[in-house]
Amino acid sequence: MLHYEVFQRTNCSETMELEALRSHQWFKLICGASYQHLPAIRNLAMIYTIAGADCIDVAPDPATIRVAREGIAAAIKIEANARSPLVMVSFNDGEDPHFRKAVFDPQLCPVNCSRPCEKVCPTTAIKFSNDYNGVISDLCYGCGRCLPLCPVQIIHTREQVYVPEDIFDAVLNHQVDAIEIHTQPNRTKEFAAFWQRLSPIIPNLKLVAVSFPDCENLRDYLLSLFEGMHPKPRSLIWQTDGRPMSGDIGDGTTRAALQLGQKVIDFHLPLGFVQLAGGTNASTVTKLRQANIPVAGVAYGSYARKIVMDFLESRGDEIPDRLEEHPCLLWQAVAIARQLVSQIKMPSP
Repeated sequence: MLHYEVFQRTNCSETMELEALRSHQWFKLICGASYQHLPAIRNLAMIYTIAGADCIDVAPDPATIRVAREGIAAAIKIEANARSPLVMVSFNDGEDPHFRKAVFDPQLCPVNCSRPCEKVCPTTAIKFSNDYNGVISDLCYGCGRCLPLCPVQIIHTREQVYVPEDIFDAVLNHQVDAIEIHTQPNRTKEFAAFWQRLSPIIPNLKLVAVSFPDCENLRDYLLSLFEGMHPKPRSLIWQTDGRPMSGDIGDGTTRAALQLGQKVIDFHLPLGFVQLAGGTNASTVTKLRQANIPVAGVAYGSYARKIVMDFLESRGDEIPDRLEEHPCLLWQAVAIARQLVSQIKMPSP
């Protein structure tokens, strides 16, 4: 038994919601810290709740939290055996690629431009048509793939700013169960200051996750973050952000997450589960088990969203805002989601 897991067992309540972490079968859906297309988030929350997700991570604004909860409630009404996943919201302790939107002035685009930005956008957030030109803000989640491709370099980013105090009532009213903090190297003071802003609600949260990339002296950095956690969380996830927002690009993107996951497990940190993110996709669990890396779970973002949305969009019809009113379509989407969720839920051979 690994040291970090033993410590966690003695410091969290035995709840069904966290049992998936203890059994290495935790599945988290990342809707995107900057993704705010409300109909899609509602449908994704409903589909992945029925499919068996343990946690759904959304942007920390009231409208997004509300539609995620609506999707979960609809799922439980449809599927009697479904249970409510934790609702998590994401914040950052400073500048972070997960909290940005692409912006540009379409009037500056060359007339003869081949529009590589439009072709590479994974959510069709960049649009050139008779009725709209530019970035559809709610669809953009800040992946940044368009930035280096613009021939005239007019695309830049706008930071998304969220205020943690705005979700305090949602935590106290049990609409938000967990918080994730995205951090970057050398931000010990910034992280500690942000944690203090959250301190009034830390005891009310079932779970806190810290998401980070690899860096030099990573163990010392994570320990410094842990020292700044006052009060300590009831349960903690160390989320290894291997290759951010890239899981839909190809199988190879998961390699960085696997390597970082093993690295952090070997640190034997004093508290917390280790969970993968960043480049995760359909090959992640297979490679995890081949390498015998005992992480507690996997978070899926762009890949999990893409496999469902691609199916819904492939019909050619407009995607219904309330997918439960189209049961045949809903259950086809659930079957696709279940193929991904079931990988981590199946016991290791």
